[in-house]
Amino acid sequence: MKASRSQTIEAVIFDLDGTLLDTLADLADSVNRVLLGKGLPDHPLDAYRYFVGEGATMLIRRALPKSHQDEATIQAFLNCFIADYSKNWHVSTRPYPGIPEMLTQLASRDLQLAVLSNKPDDFTKLCVTRFLPATGFAAVFGQRPETARKPDPAGALAIARLLDLPPAAFLYLGDTGIDMETAKVAGMFAVGATWGFRPAAELLQHGAQEVINHPAELINLL
Repeated sequence: MKASRSQTIEAVIFDLDGTLLDTLADLADSVNRVLLGKGLPDHPLDAYRYFVGEGATMLIRRALPKSHQDEATIQAFLNCFIADYSKNWHVSTRPYPGIPEMLTQLASRDLQLAVLSNKPDDFTKLCVTRFLPATGFAAVFGQRPETARKPDPAGALAIARLLDLPPAAFLYLGDTGIDMETAKVAGMFAVGATWGFRPAAELLQHGAQEVINHPAELINLL
């Protein structure tokens, strides 16, 4: 089922990293510290725009050299990354300009708001609590063992059930092709954010029905 703008939007699901919060520097710095600490080469910040988006395990897999791709090594580096990121997740992370104002306006329209991220669930909740405390999100879901990660629509559909709304009543805002695929498969209206980690071309290629360049433009869509 494909949502359309002719249908009434009653709720908005947001991706977190690259959509609501600019988390890239903290993620990159943590992974690079782990790599350098183990005598491996690090990566420039922009490389992490394409490393992130599919969960912490995939982040580590992409950052490691091809010679270090066995599962035991990936798990060991993942554990080190989580330990480092647990101490440094809030150093440079900030909401993108215009995000708090956008959320306030959406809430004033009685729209229900939720977050769905491939970031581990505990870090997702920490980031939302720390950087977006004024927003009363109806649900904040990160990657959880019991739910397949995006682009599987399971998390988005779980939010729809929780809010007791049909998927077509949701607008889904994200910054990667994975987000657009998630929205499309879930039957939600897919909107791509170009201020995040990926270009507009990727968003459109993966099913974005609209692309916006600033958070304020979301208000105009509604």
